[in-house]
Amino acid sequence: MIHSLFIVNSSGDVFLEKHWRSVVSRTCVSYFLDAQRENPNDVPPVISTPHHYLVSIQRGGVSLVAACKQECPPLFVIEFLHRVVDTFEDYFSECTESIIKENYVVVYELLDEMLDNGFPLATESNILKELIKPPNILRTIANSVTGKSNVSGTLPTGQLSAIPWRRTGVKYTNNEAYFDVVEEVDAIIDKNGQTIFAEIQGYIDCCIKLSGMPDLTLSFMNPRLFDDVSFHPCVRFKRWESERILSFIPPDGNFRLMSYHVGSQSVVAIPIYVRHNLSLKPGEQGRMDITVGPKTTLGRVVEGVKLEIRMPKAVLTCALLASQGKYTFDPVTKTLHWDVGRIDVTKLPNIRGTVSVQSGCTSLETSIDRVQFTISQLAVSGLKVNRLDMYGEKYKPFKGVKYVTKAGKFQIRM
Repeated sequence: MIHSLFIVNSSGDVFLEKHWRSVVSRTCVSYFLDAQRENPNDVPPVISTPHHYLVSIQRGGVSLVAACKQECPPLFVIEFLHRVVDTFEDYFSECTESIIKENYVVVYELLDEMLDNGFPLATESNILKELIKPPNILRTIANSVTGKSNVSGTLPTGQLSAIPWRRTGVKYTNNEAYFDVVEEVDAIIDKNGQTIFAEIQGYIDCCIKLSGMPDLTLSFMNPRLFDDVSFHPCVRFKRWESERILSFIPPDGNFRLMSYHVGSQSVVAIPIYVRHNLSLKPGEQGRMDITVGPKTTLGRVVEGVKLEIRMPKAVLTCALLASQGKYTFDPVTKTLHWDVGRIDVTKLPNIRGTVSVQSGCTSLETSIDRVQFTISQLAVSGLKVNRLDMYGEKYKPFKGVKYVTKAGKFQIRM
């Protein structure tokens, strides 16, 4: 499947490479770099070269490029590459060039265990942590003195069981299970405020700290709203197909239980609105007036609001007054950033003022390319967890569910 993996920094340099089935020359990465130079924001995830298929992802300022000599399912490779980055973030808190270089030894040990002859072997974080201890200062010093590695000499017991994602002998003083339901709204709004396109990408992240081998069932009030779902391997898919109930023996610790999609055929409520009035004329002072407010939030507070407005190239300067937050204008990229913060419904945030436009220009198109916001304790799709039941253990765990709605790819045309 995967012959080699190359990790490339933002400058286009390969600073780490790992080979499994055969050594692939790093010159093949030049095809990926050429595609990246042509369009940095839209690099094809699969690139066919004369001798290899290059499958890549970009996260945290670095790119992971997998070289495959034969045809293979590209989504399978992409999912594995994302799992590699997730594992690095779990071990080192973030996945950046500097962090990877600081932990070269542990990174190579992880890649050795995660793939066997090019095929995924151990990808669960809790199993990997039994095999390879997370780095700390004392362990690093001891290993450098004694010459030992971070790899354990014994195979994790869960690796050989029918439930390889959960280690055995788990014990906690406080047994807790937390579920975070996070939904991201993707939308395109036209000049009149009408919704052209809207859909929701959601996922359920879990933090499970339960003793023994608990068997959980999670049910929803309205499971039929899901258009498309993907599950962690622990979920019993037949039970979901027949009863729309999530039945699973959970991994220990943090993991993503489920990802789902609510498509445009469902009615997606847009949580906020943006009223805008922008008049630009070549060679004159233009006027801009933008107001942001909550729309469908069920009384919840909208926080972390940010707007990124792509101004026409003919705009020279902006002289604006923001009633809330602060703004910056980049004269090179012609981008206006307005950091609003929290929306107070009694006094809606507003930014207004003049815009200088050079003469002789023809195109004055503009749009709000990016809108960011966060709403706690709200799932905009209407999804609600009904109940969580546990079988196989006698104790009563503490359970908690948190809902969060965020902006995904949210664009407003002006």
